[in-house]
Amino acid sequence: MKLSSSLKTKRMIMFWSKMFVVIVQTGFYGWLWYCHYKDMMPVEYWRRGNWAVIALYAFFILVFSRAFGSLKVGYLKTWDIMYSQLLTIFCVNGVTYLQLSLINGDWKFLENSGPMFGLCAADFMVVLIWALFMRWIYAIIYPPHQMLLIYGKISPDAVIQKVESRKDKYHIKEKISLDEGMDRILEKILGFQAVLIGDVPVQERNILIKYCFDQNIRCYGIPKISDIMIRNSESIDLFDSPLLLFRNNGLTYRQMFVKRVMDIVFSLIGIILASPVMLIIAASIKLYDFGPVFYRQKRQTIGGKEFSILKFRSMIVDSERHGARLAKKHDDRITPVGRVIRRLHFDELPQLFNILSGDMALVGPRPERKEITEEYKKEIPEFPFRLKVKAGLTGYAQVYGQYNTVPYDKLKLDLTYITSYSVWLDIKLIILTVKILFQKEKSAGVEDTQKTALKK
Repeated sequence: MKLSSSLKTKRMIMFWSKMFVVIVQTGFYGWLWYCHYKDMMPVEYWRRGNWAVIALYAFFILVFSRAFGSLKVGYLKTWDIMYSQLLTIFCVNGVTYLQLSLINGDWKFLENSGPMFGLCAADFMVVLIWALFMRWIYAIIYPPHQMLLIYGKISPDAVIQKVESRKDKYHIKEKISLDEGMDRILEKILGFQAVLIGDVPVQERNILIKYCFDQNIRCYGIPKISDIMIRNSESIDLFDSPLLLFRNNGLTYRQMFVKRVMDIVFSLIGIILASPVMLIIAASIKLYDFGPVFYRQKRQTIGGKEFSILKFRSMIVDSERHGARLAKKHDDRITPVGRVIRRLHFDELPQLFNILSGDMALVGPRPERKEITEEYKKEIPEFPFRLKVKAGLTGYAQVYGQYNTVPYDKLKLDLTYITSYSVWLDIKLIILTVKILFQKEKSAGVEDTQKTALKK
């Protein structure tokens, strides 16, 4: 009972700390509204009207904070929290300032931006102090879990490397193989705060999960492809025995219709807004080596259908004369201009025209070449499952994975998107795409010895 009470207290501390920073930011805006912007509006606002304007600002903070993860202290690294908070502040204050301009009805109002920039600076100072202080508090009330890793035939080294990259949250103190026997493993589990179950057979995994549940021991597991399907299945309660429904047919007609409308609207807006940047990139590519500006390549989309993807050329001419391969970390085929636009993902901007034409979607699995898909299929027969929806400019795997993420993990991420699709998920991934533009690791190539993302 004490443990339950302690956990409740910890969660309460974290909840109210998040509410505190939202309330402070809202308070700053409320002060700015009453002291500056309120009197500039063409219609006088009464008490409830003022409250509504300020409440709307708080709503924007919560929406963008959830999308960027800017309140996830402890879950994200301190730098990620600060970066997410910065994006949240600019988005919230930008949308709010546009809202005030529309209410005012005079575009000259846009010239009066000084107070809003001041609000941005005040907000950032508050969240900077808050993030550093709460990271310290989090480390005290949630020390890293001392974990036992249980693994099967597959080497646990890759899992250990990933988990140990977050030593502030997890620490694999010991590892044990299934070969040591279930009795020995169950005895070992009792000496740890948490257990991480690697890629082990389902029968043994079920025993371990149930044992951890019975002993109130925190349990983490690496999901299999079937787990992702089960997690997002539909529950049917027609009988006294529960049923799970796996539709397995991609998106519904209504979802496809709404998604296509969003693709057309967003791609048109994107083309208009990005056209100055695209013109500068095109000129830079042409002036560097006088080669072609665009790069076309056959890629696969829904149902394995091939289309010609359009990208800004970031490599030397005839870069694949020795065969298709992914970009490497130290790839001498990439031009100086190419390094910049690949780093910012701006080489992908022409794909907005692929989206407008219907070959691609704004959000979906990364489009792969047929020959690379066939190569992956030899090792992972389920890899074509990701072709149940259109390929996308951005997507779940592009946001939460990296360019060099192994294909099996990319497949899991893509299936998570397909099986849990919603319009809100698309909007969230679009917003998060802005966040990853300046994260270098997202565009890191495969190792120099690799042709594909498969690791031997």
